[in-house]
Amino acid sequence: MLIIFIVGTAGSGKSLLTACFADWLQIQKQNVAIVNLDPGVLTLPYTPDIDARDYVSVQRLMEQYELGPNGALVMAADLIAEEAEKLGREIRNLNSDMVIVDTPGQMELFAFRASGPYIVNELTKEPKAIIYLFDSVFSASPLNYVSNMFLSAAVYNRFFVPQTYVLSKCDLLPSEDVNRIVDWSASPETLESAIEEKLTGTRRLLSRDMMHAIYRLGLRFFLIPVSAKTNDGLINLNMALERIATEGEKFTT
Repeated sequence: MLIIFIVGTAGSGKSLLTACFADWLQIQKQNVAIVNLDPGVLTLPYTPDIDARDYVSVQRLMEQYELGPNGALVMAADLIAEEAEKLGREIRNLNSDMVIVDTPGQMELFAFRASGPYIVNELTKEPKAIIYLFDSVFSASPLNYVSNMFLSAAVYNRFFVPQTYVLSKCDLLPSEDVNRIVDWSASPETLESAIEEKLTGTRRLLSRDMMHAIYRLGLRFFLIPVSAKTNDGLINLNMALERIATEGEKFTT
């Protein structure tokens, strides 16, 4: 069993990728299950096998503790962590080859609170991986791309489990723009040239220095272009995850 957590900024396509990738895996005759960890989501493009909303009600927390939506979401994320052992038993009982975990829409609820790493560590002792989504529309400029690099490096620092990187929603960009972003992920020199060409002043300086700092840590961000609308790239994503599962990779891919 491989447990896959899908992480990314709000609107990067986590739930849609969860739905389409699960469907694609089932077509490939793989036994796959879906876990929804977002207690505040109203509708989902899939039917989860395990749902955090069965454990915690954001609306009830708002009423009981007189909280606003954000406060209730924070409390709900922490309460879900207290149910990690129970959630883990449910996951093991599914006996699936692969479990896709759709994390909260607001990434900070999962990645930057103590509850997120606790859930990842305590949910199950099975092998785990993170798919970090680079929103293709957001990442089309070198400034935003480097910002996403920084966020994904921070996520890796929080969890220290193998990560693979997806350029999501690729159907929204022309192919030449997609290829340019993928080139940035494969070649630090190409990215630095884009920073020098497209940015000026403090933005250029900060982006260049952040990029150098991240690469000095040995982190690499080889992006897999994927479209949840057309299913393009899913076979490459599956191959990357299979490498993590079979080779026990300890670093980012």
